[in-house]
Amino acid sequence: MTRPLIGVTTSRLGGWRSYLMHRLALARVGARSVRLVPGEPLPEEPLQGLVIGGGDDIGAEIYGGKVLPDVRIDPERDKMELSLLRAALPQQLPILGICRGSQMINVALGGTLHTDIYEVYVQAPKMRTVLPKKRVAIEPDSRLDRILSCNPCLVNALHHQSVDRLGEGLKIAARDESGIVQAIENEKAPFLIGVQWHPELLVWKKPQQRLFAALARAAEEVAVPLTAAALAS
Repeated sequence: MTRPLIGVTTSRLGGWRSYLMHRLALARVGARSVRLVPGEPLPEEPLQGLVIGGGDDIGAEIYGGKVLPDVRIDPERDKMELSLLRAALPQQLPILGICRGSQMINVALGGTLHTDIYEVYVQAPKMRTVLPKKRVAIEPDSRLDRILSCNPCLVNALHHQSVDRLGEGLKIAARDESGIVQAIENEKAPFLIGVQWHPELLVWKKPQQRLFAALARAAEEVAVPLTAAALAS
């Protein structure tokens, strides 16, 4: 069987570092990957899955949020990822959202974000680390719980935005100790999960490897892959 091809979205500038970590994570579970950046067409070979990766903040105007002057945004990437999701979601393509990507899934399905979590969760510790120091509680019997098999889990934290109002069909799959949403999912879809942390940076953690393995297995079962023609229609 041909290894499934999974598209990984990144920023145009500097995103190659992030892509390399995703490429490694996917290769370890038997999947191939291709980098997707704003301004470039989809590869000729159809995609059997997507990773919507981390990076800059999502433009607040997309979800009606508060515009902050001191954050980095990437409007072209916002546009690309929304187009990908609006084409892929109806086809039930397997999708994993990571950090910003989890938030983008929520926005694409009509949800909103907390533009700055520390304005809402004022008691939350300001944590920014690539090391697994944040404790998150996974919702029992959720798909994420069945995949990770660790509860609570220790994860990293590199975000200051988070999910506010849930998008259509989504439910909360994990929260941290301050109550901030750390994962979302739709159990009716073949595979649609967003996590607020960066599993690609936790390469030695078996639960995080299982997350990529579950995405790869779902991608192997895709009946209608995502083509450039579908995105253009």
